[in-house]
Amino acid sequence: MEKIVIITGGSKGLGLGLAKEYHNNGYRVISIARSKIEKLYTVEQYQCDLSKQDEIRPLLIEIFSHLDKDSTSKITLINNAGYLGEVNTLDKLDATNIAYPIQVNLIAPLILSNVFTDLTREWNCKKLIINISSGAAVNPYESWSLYCSSKAGLDMMTKVFSKEQKEILNGVSMVSIYPGIVDTDMQTSVRNAPKENFKEVQRFIDFYENGELYTPKFVAEKIYELDNKGELTNGLILDVRNV
Repeated sequence: MEKIVIITGGSKGLGLGLAKEYHNNGYRVISIARSKIEKLYTVEQYQCDLSKQDEIRPLLIEIFSHLDKDSTSKITLINNAGYLGEVNTLDKLDATNIAYPIQVNLIAPLILSNVFTDLTREWNCKKLIINISSGAAVNPYESWSLYCSSKAGLDMMTKVFSKEQKEILNGVSMVSIYPGIVDTDMQTSVRNAPKENFKEVQRFIDFYENGELYTPKFVAEKIYELDNKGELTNGLILDVRNV
């Protein structure tokens, strides 16, 4: 029997770390990302800009056309792809830049979860959706209004969806995970933000210079370990720094 994981943003950062970790543990790994890695031969890769909402359902239908529900023991969707957005106070944001991070961080996971649930409705295997959220969902950072708002929405989606699915026979479980401060391209963007746009920029520079950032590999191993032990129970919202 096959175990399958579909990961958004699986070509770099934490997504790539998760792709490698699940593959190393025998999963069939499918990545949805804007870019492909030519040397990542062991991962099935699909290119998609998740801000383009009308492309998501056809893409998942295409992916599922190559999967077999009768030979699958577990299927997991990891909503990992994320975008920080313009770092500035809300009143100073370029209005044309507001929609994109909301589309990637919140609308895409909503659509992906909707289609994933629909396409696996008749699947009798274990079904799980992992949302890669952030402590920014509950801790407001000045100049991160788009990121904080979208991650807070992702957590509320987890709460509502898990409540909806818990009474359904063989429903889909959903969890949100805060990965901590991970050494990814997003952190590079944060450190490069002008101080006049982001008052706390020095704090994030210090995290980097003091070696306080988690590696994607470390966080991916933590998430897989929790998943493998069956600790990612429906409706759970957890911070990897507390486990």
